[in-house]
Parts: sequence; structure tokens; C-alpha cells
Amino acid sequence: MLLVLTTVIPLDAANDGVDFSLEPLAAIGARLGQTEDLGSDALVAQDTFIEADDLGAVRKAVSGLMAGKPADYCVQPAEGRRKRLLIADMDSTIINVECIDELADFAGVKDKVAAITERAMRGDLDFEAALRERVAMLKGLPLADLQRAYDERVRLNPGARTLVRTMTAHGAKAFLVSGGFSFFTRRVAEAAGFDANRANTLVEADGVLAGTVGEPILGREAKLAALCEEAAALGVPLSATLAVGDGANDLAMIAASGLGVAYRAKPIVAAQAHAKVDHADLTALLYFQGYRADEFVTD
Repeated sequence: MLLVLTTVIPLDAANDGVDFSLEPLAAIGARLGQTEDLGSDALVAQDTFIEADDLGAVRKAVSGLMAGKPADYCVQPAEGRRKRLLIADMDSTIINVECIDELADFAGVKDKVAAITERAMRGDLDFEAALRERVAMLKGLPLADLQRAYDERVRLNPGARTLVRTMTAHGAKAFLVSGGFSFFTRRVAEAAGFDANRANTLVEADGVLAGTVGEPILGREAKLAALCEEAAALGVPLSATLAVGDGANDLAMIAASGLGVAYRAKPIVAAQAHAKVDHADLTALLYFQGYRADEFVTD
């Protein structure tokens, strides 16, 4: 089986010297092949092709070799690595904040809400129950504060727009699927260039939030359903999909996708994803697919 290991290292770390050798892979019967530079001004990205019979064994071995290094990496089959569908979480993945926590700040209950958010994203709480509890604390918040939160707090994470626009320019579809709220996903999807978005709806009454969320709640299983439905609509297998997220409610879609990536993720997600990004920006997902820096679509 022909595999490819992609390493992505921030330039400052590369200049400091990130020392690792792939020679120990020979102990598990892997044979190193050619390397290709994918290149960037800000990130040092490289493909190394590997002949091996056991993908899981190579992933485990590379994980050991890269432990503690300021580098992101992905090991996958070389065939089919460029994906046809991107499904992305929004909060703390495509954008820099958890929107519900920022709304809670305007409502004066951020500490309480953020603590519940953290536990839910770690998988310690039932997502749907935790969402209802947090939304209830927002009851009476003026609708104008939603726009204020978006304008003042929400920013695309580095590389988000380049990731989405590059994939769609090369024929892929991109969908934003969030356990957050449609008020924000509509705006973020437009800003980043997603084709469509799915999220929960905050119930309104007389110009303020009613403290409830529309049912059924979009959570872990709904994200998985979105992945499967959009792949079916495109007529592509799940192996041709890429999913990225950071919280426990992203686990099902990450596990089911062809390439599931944990971005700055909670430990439970990082442990189960096919690859993780802790150091680079979201363009690492393009390098993982074999895109070169000169193929990126940037503003």
C-alpha cells in the first residue's frame, strides 16, 4: 500500500530545527520513498511517500516519532487524498470563539455558561441537555446583542477562508455544520465561502431571546447525518470526505469521514481523529490533501 506522510511545521519552529528521523519505520516493514516539498512562506510542508502494509501501525509509529515536536502531521493512503466534500464545525474551529459564551458575556453569565461549554465539548455532559441549559440563561437578551457579538467578537481563524475557497475552487463542496446557532453560521459561511450551513435556531420573542432553542437540536448524530447526506447528494463515498472539528459533538463525523481532523481539539477528539492540527493554521488541511502553496486561493 502506498501511504503518504505529510508534515507541516510553522516556519519559526522549522528555523529552530525540528529534529526527527523516519528511519525507525523500517522496524515495522515500512519502506521510505520520495519526498516532495509543498512549500509556503509561513509553513514548511512536505510529503514523504511510504510503502507499507499496515496503515494503523505506521500511524502509531509516526505518532511516537513526532511526540513533543512542534509539528502537525497526517498519515493516509496516497490514493484519494484530495477530498470532494468538506464538513466543518464552526465554533473554535472555523472561528476563534464559542458564540454562546460570547452571548453569555453580554447577558452577564459568561463564567457559568463557559464552564458548561467546556465540559460539553470534552464529552463530560450530554450535548443537547447542556445546550438547553445554557440557552435558558440567555433569556431576555436583546436580539441586537447577537449582531454586536458577531461584529465585535467573531473572527475567522487563520487559514479558514483559504481552506474553503481553495477546495471549492478545485471542485469540492464545503458545508458548515454547527451545534451553535444559525444567526452566526449564515454570516460565517458567507465570510469564509461555504456552500451552505446547518445549525440550531434560537427562539425569539418580542425582540429578545426566549431562552429556548428550536427542536430537534443539531448535535453529534445530526452532524454525522449531514456528512452522510451531503456525500450521498454529491454521489461520493465517505472516503472522499474531510471533516474537521474540536469538540466531542464532532466525533461521529470525524470518525466516519475519509479524513477526520482534530483542530486545536479537546483530548477525546484528538485521540480519535485520523490527524490533528495543534501548531499550524487551517491551511494544514490543504497540505494534508496534497495541495501545494501555489495552488491556494487567497485574498
